[in-house]
Amino acid sequence: MKITGIRTRVVNAEMRNWVFVRVETDVPGLYGWGEATLEWKTRAVVGAVEDLTPLIVGRDPRDIEQAVRVMKKQSFWRLGAIGMSAISGIEMALWDIMGKHFGVPVWRLLGGQVRDKVAVYTHLGLGDMRAVYETMDADPLVLRAQELMAKGYRAFKAVFIPYTHFHAPLPEVDKVGRLMEALRKAVGPKIEIMVDFHGRPASAAAALPYIQALEPGRPMFVEEPVPPGDTAGLKALVGRTGIPLATGERLVERTEFVELLAANAVAVIQPDICHCGGLLEAKKIAAHAESVGVGVAPHNPLGPIAGVAALHFAVSTPNHMIQEEMVGAVPWYFEVVRGPIRMVDGFWQVPEAPGLGVEVDEEACARHPYAQEVLHTQNAVLGDGTVVDW
Repeated sequence: MKITGIRTRVVNAEMRNWVFVRVETDVPGLYGWGEATLEWKTRAVVGAVEDLTPLIVGRDPRDIEQAVRVMKKQSFWRLGAIGMSAISGIEMALWDIMGKHFGVPVWRLLGGQVRDKVAVYTHLGLGDMRAVYETMDADPLVLRAQELMAKGYRAFKAVFIPYTHFHAPLPEVDKVGRLMEALRKAVGPKIEIMVDFHGRPASAAAALPYIQALEPGRPMFVEEPVPPGDTAGLKALVGRTGIPLATGERLVERTEFVELLAANAVAVIQPDICHCGGLLEAKKIAAHAESVGVGVAPHNPLGPIAGVAALHFAVSTPNHMIQEEMVGAVPWYFEVVRGPIRMVDGFWQVPEAPGLGVEVDEEACARHPYAQEVLHTQNAVLGDGTVVDW
């Protein structure tokens, strides 16, 4: 069996462009789908897939680890987020081929089943990017939380940390505390709430007052309280709060996770299967985390194929905690990709179809061609003109 070609299909889902990757083989009717979505880097990722294709055309698609090694090592330049996302999409498609070849779901090939269902959470605002990043008042936050509970969700994430620099202004800290109090009062003690800092505080000293303001609301974890790569800042926060800290969505190399875990700086890591090199690399990262007592809650606000890949990962990964998902991102989510995602009482169910179990309707995809994603960087400017992390 040989790989004969690789192509991409871009689908605009308003908040982001999904990048689907299809790997063809010389076996009639046997192909695989993956996803390489990387926000605001769509055309660069599509180009990276094209650049990587000649390295693996002609190879056996079942030799997945070897294919990834070739793409990483024979690219010469370190690939970064763009190149690693391209690899991830191709790698997922190879697993889809492998599962179809053997007639089993991908989770069987990743070690088999370790749980009967997968806990999931979504964002307040779902696919409405302005709602996700610009809802900074209690009433709309509460309304969005109630809407999600009505849809069957039992956990959600909110982004209401203000744009910050090296100082957390007291009025903003107090407001964060009030917003968390309103959410907890509205949803009760049985609903898990996560708060995404989005790396907005520039230092641990700026992040700590916000974290302390959140503590009475008992969030499941706070995400990216400092910018990615600031392991020293995370370490400084660990001993000063009882809230678990999480990070990892913007780390792309396994070595970055190893260094983070060695510092004992987080309770939860969040690799993104679409960015870290694919399913096998995510499994290696998770295994390392398990060896040091750290849970995994993969990042995934992306498209339908990424969601299905995350489902197979979760079914087969012992230290998986909860899965981020965006099934409600657009009304036509299940029109472009038919797949096995099915939620019951806040949990995804275990899929049984061979491979990833997805089929892509390319005619439906064509109805949503590439378009410029919504930009929010213009909001990440303080009153004095200082540009900050958004």
